[in-house]
Amino acid sequence: MDYKLISRLQTLLPLGYFYLIVLGILKDGVFFYMLGINFIKFSSITDVLMSPIADLTRYPVLLIAVIAINYALFLYNRYQVKNSHKNWVRSSFVYKKFWANHKSATEQDFKNHIKNQFLNSLLMMVACFFLGGGIGFGITARDRIENNKMTFDYKITYDSGKTAEVYMIDSNSVYYFFVEKGQKNITISPTGSIEKVELINNRMLK
Repeated sequence: MDYKLISRLQTLLPLGYFYLIVLGILKDGVFFYMLGINFIKFSSITDVLMSPIADLTRYPVLLIAVIAINYALFLYNRYQVKNSHKNWVRSSFVYKKFWANHKSATEQDFKNHIKNQFLNSLLMMVACFFLGGGIGFGITARDRIENNKMTFDYKITYDSGKTAEVYMIDSNSVYYFFVEKGQKNITISPTGSIEKVELINNRMLK
């Protein structure tokens, strides 16, 4: 059993999850900023801690694409490491730049550098996934509200018995964020004031 690998994973996994939490906060911050809402005021600590998992499972197609791209990048990185002695690697920009800045480095140092390049690319890719999603979906939601192009896929029933079809923007453990049909103002309603939420236009069941 490789105890060094296990020890390294025990160190990296908490750091990796903390990185995802930070990105989740930034993503939600950007998304709700587009709608004029300070989401921190309407979020609990549980929402913050669970946001990475929620975001990664919310858009499965994008998640699969990111995983596929990073896996391909990993395979290419490993292929480079195994063939670091070949001319096509030695003639690359990464190789020339590394040796220009590290005159006394060894071949193993260069292999480690390639591995670090993959890690940096992975972190950048994940950051783009979160922040790009926050910006993109925020702009989309704002434009739909401004141009009255919302799709009212949900029907909510308040605890008073009143019902309304709504464009659901988002939700967490404490609040629902939506726009009622016939309105353009965003409603932020505590979950305790809503008795039932129905998905009345489910595209997966058509």
